Order: sequence, then structure tokens, then C-alpha cells
Amino acid sequence: MNVTIIGAGLGGLTLARVLHVHGIAATVYEAEPSPMARMQGGMLDIHDYNGQLAVEATGLAAEFRELILEGRQAMRILDQDGNLLYEKTDDGTGGRPEVQRGELRRMLLDALPEGTVRWGHKVSGVRTLGDGRHEVTFADGAGVVTDLLVGADGAWSKVRPLLTDATPEYEGTAFVETYLFLADSRHPETAKAVGGGSMVAHGGSPDDGINAHRESGDTVHTYVALARPLDWFAAIDFTDPAAAAARIVEEFDGWAPELTALITEGDTAPVLRPHYTLPVGLRWDRVPGVTLLGDAAHLTAPNGEGANLAMLDGAELGQALAAHPGDVEAGIAAYEETMFVRSATPVDDAVLLESLFGDDVPESLLELVRGEQN
Repeated sequence: MNVTIIGAGLGGLTLARVLHVHGIAATVYEAEPSPMARMQGGMLDIHDYNGQLAVEATGLAAEFRELILEGRQAMRILDQDGNLLYEKTDDGTGGRPEVQRGELRRMLLDALPEGTVRWGHKVSGVRTLGDGRHEVTFADGAGVVTDLLVGADGAWSKVRPLLTDATPEYEGTAFVETYLFLADSRHPETAKAVGGGSMVAHGGSPDDGINAHRESGDTVHTYVALARPLDWFAAIDFTDPAAAAARIVEEFDGWAPELTALITEGDTAPVLRPHYTLPVGLRWDRVPGVTLLGDAAHLTAPNGEGANLAMLDGAELGQALAAHPGDVEAGIAAYEETMFVRSATPVDDAVLLESLFGDDVPESLLELVRGEQN
């Protein structure tokens, strides 16, 4: 079986690793020129009911435990004045250990045979050849023919059109992302407000919030949440970091300075991250020799589950293929049916979004967090 995976994110790499564990070779094609071509995002909480199951399937549980950053499951909820509304310490029993996305990706890459990932291969097109075979062409004119094509290539998947006409639509919210480095020494009041794990702050408007997370060392990673139309963001010149930060912080007028410093004192240029979604419960008819996983299959607004579900998709697809030797279609069908059911009932998506952007934040968020503890 010739397995071609498009995308070297967590989902695609998990699939490649699980296939390798079961003696099935795969090749991963990635548009980025190298593993360190760009930053790989921030912290991920890997849940015991999905992401950790995927880690177990890769056989890398011990390596995963070495990546866990102790204390990062702590949480603080503040109001716009910086007053503490709720605090939870990390006692090690939360079931959602935190790791750096880049280190988790490196763990998976290091566990694959040399040459499994082909870097610098940007997909320009895919087409069906028949008999379950597909051809992938790359921007440099090269191409590959495969017996099994897996789209693990994210929101704007080039593989998805083989299966469905569905395309992502703007969900109505976005993050503006910033970093503070050496926060404890350079911004002690802000570092104190964030605490040792995550911090969520909401004010009078249900649409806006500042979410921050302590990463390795004393780096603080911030996601400024705003519910605005895309043309509102388009009017901001994000090529001018100072001007962009000044415009964003205007939306938080009157907030505590230790909170707004997460925007105005950032050590990196503000980066806009609009949230796009695919229709909930998206399905497609079985097309021989091709399937999707992760955001390519069930893109949602950020809810803490995306990376976990992508890894679980990859693990379950790998296991399904291994459980049906000689019958690729049976393996894909078994995987897709499980994935379709899971993606039709997102994990508390509506509850989470309402708690973050509803009319009664931060009280709704407090109720959600307290409910999870009971």
C-alpha cells in the first residue's frame, strides 16, 4: 500500500507514526521548507480522553511525559480591572497536561524513519485517476501517484475538494496574537496577573477578552479575542506593529494596565488569526483511495480540542488501516464513520463559545469552569 499524507502537522505525523508502528510505510509531503521554518504555535493541553489516547497509539507515552511543563494547568479568571474572580492551582490531577506544540511535533518527527517527511513540497493540485488512485502535483512541477491519499493539510485543504464542495466560512471572531518574553523581569505586574498557567480576562463587553498562557521559561503568549467583521480587521495595518497594537488596545480602554500591557508591550508584531469553520457534522460519500483528518475534515473555531482531535483522527485512521490488511476501503470506511459521529457532536463547542462571548461573561465562564471541577 502506497500511503501519501499531505501535511506535516500533528495529525499527519501521528498517522505516519501509527502506520510505522504497524509496519506500514507512508510519505508525508509538507509545504514548509524545513521543520523550523516558522513558529509552531504555543501551548497545547493534551486531554486524557482524546489526545493522550493518540499518544498511546504512537508508542511514545514516555517521550510525551518528558515534554510536560509542570504547573501549566493552573488557571486564573480576572475582570477588566485585574481583580481575581477565580483561581485554580495545578495539582497534577487535571488530566490535561500542557506541552509546547513545537516540541510535540518534534517528538513525532524524531520517531519517524529518515526521509518520511518531504519538505518544501507545496501542493498545487490533485486529481483522481480511477481505481482508487490519485495524482498529486507540486508547485515545482513534480508529482506523485498514490494508492491512498490523506488530506491532513488544514483549513484550506487542497485534498478536500476531491470529497466535498464545503469550504470554510468566517465564524465572526478572531484572535490577535502577541508574545511577551522575559515577562517576570521586564513586566512583573503582568506576569503576576497571568500566573503560572493560563489567564482569562473579560470586561463589560461580551465580545472582547484577553487570554494569556505561560509557556516555557517566563514567556507569556497572548490571544486577544475580538468579535468583529473581517472588514474591521482589514482596516488595521498589521504591517505596522505599533499602529496595529495601538488600534487593538483602543478596544480595551479603561482596562488595567497590567492586562493591556499584553497588547502594547508585545515583543512580537501582532498577528491576526481569524476563525473559520466548516459545517458541523460535515460528511461526504465514500470516494475510493482518499480521506481527510483534522481541520481538513472538521474545522471549528478554537475550543481547546483541535490538536487533540487531529491526533486522534490520525491514530484511529492508522489503526483502522492496520486492522484491515489488504482492504484499504474497509479501513477508511471504519475510520470515517467514527470520525463523522465524533465531529457531528463537537465537545461543548456551543457552551464554550457562549461562556467566552455570551452576554453574561465572565460569570458564564466561571460557571463553566466550576462545573468541570464538580
